[in-house]
Amino acid sequence: MKSRLQDKYRKETTPALMKRFGWKNVMAVPKVAKITVNIGLGEASQNAKLLDTAAQELGQITGQKAVITRAKKSIANFKIRKGMPIGCAVTLRGGIMYEFLDRLCNIVLPRVRDFRGLPSNAFDGRGNYTLGLKDQLVFPEIDYTRVDKIKGMNITLTTTAKNDEEGRELLKGLGFPLRGPKEANN
Repeated sequence: MKSRLQDKYRKETTPALMKRFGWKNVMAVPKVAKITVNIGLGEASQNAKLLDTAAQELGQITGQKAVITRAKKSIANFKIRKGMPIGCAVTLRGGIMYEFLDRLCNIVLPRVRDFRGLPSNAFDGRGNYTLGLKDQLVFPEIDYTRVDKIKGMNITLTTTAKNDEEGRELLKGLGFPLRGPKEANN
């Protein structure tokens, strides 16, 4: 099963990137390797039910079961001990990843209030892009009458690009709504 975005990548984005950067080999063209969706809940140390609902909602959003993440070390100020559950995460690859990215670009992001595009300076130096959403209600899979607490999430797009410029061109080619550098300050 091929998604719409996967076909667009193969037929339009790859030739455009090869022409833009002067690559001769198709294997030199960067691609999206994985998408990681993460919800961090510090309050889960006091209320375990919060984590179960967050994992269930993350499963609805991504179509894949969420993994409970645990604290790597103890932090006394936050009343967290090593090994306590503090969040949940999902790593998407392959066809499911392209389906999620397609829904994110065309359905979810336009539903964000006052959305004028994503900042183009949120790359990490290696071509990977991270964005944060303040609430899970922008996803149409979530029934807002059943939501007990609004939870934010981080979405990281890991690419095989060597630098930010290649990653930026890849995401633009896939239809990711990035603002220009002049608009990034607004």
